[in-house]
Amino acid sequence: MRSKTTTSFRSRRMGWAVPAALIALSLIPVVAGAARLSQLTGGAAVTPENARFFASPIPVIAHIVTVTVYSLLGAFQFVPALRRVTGLRRGRRSWHEISGRILIPAGLLAGLSGLWMSLFYALPETDGEALLVLRMIFGTAMVLGIILGVLAIRRRDFAAHGAWMTRAYAIALGAGTQALVLLPWILMVGPTDETTRAVLMGASWVINLVVAEYAIRRRHAASGRRPRPAGRVLTPETTTAGHRSVP
Repeated sequence: MRSKTTTSFRSRRMGWAVPAALIALSLIPVVAGAARLSQLTGGAAVTPENARFFASPIPVIAHIVTVTVYSLLGAFQFVPALRRVTGLRRGRRSWHEISGRILIPAGLLAGLSGLWMSLFYALPETDGEALLVLRMIFGTAMVLGIILGVLAIRRRDFAAHGAWMTRAYAIALGAGTQALVLLPWILMVGPTDETTRAVLMGASWVINLVVAEYAIRRRHAASGRRPRPAGRVLTPETTTAGHRSVP
């Protein structure tokens, strides 16, 4: 009995390790966004670095708020126990479904506002055309990932839904990984130029997607199924509600 209790405790603890790490990674852009929001709402001095935000504050405010909700709430979609929680009676929505109805619009608005800022805000001095292209590519991929995830759940393909939502979430956390990648470079090598900055930031998105693909394949292996072709529909007869994945 004690062995089973210990194993169960360790399993629950490990189940919270991933979301805890994701929240910690999310705090980097969340804190930076809160500081930016404080500048915009607190009457901070306008400088060449923040002038574009004061000139058009709505997109950046929308981006900060929705990214904060998406990154922090989305981390809890990786808690197995919460994914398995269902309603106490027939017809009642699960926690996963309720939070998903918040995460989907938040993620779409975060991605679309990010694309708008990339297209219409003046480029900072530290950025260049290459980084702009990368932001457009990964921002579009995030939005498409959420849309494909929604389409997958509408046809009850739970595995594809989880895979696409996981990829979109990985892209959204790119800012956190970029801070972890850029900081050591700046400390050891010095300030980045346009090319180096684009390479390092692009590599951060790729790192996140590689980790996401590893998690997706590991989840498929744990469920005893191989990844299926994108066009194959998962029906209730071939899966269980326990396979509903994240976010």
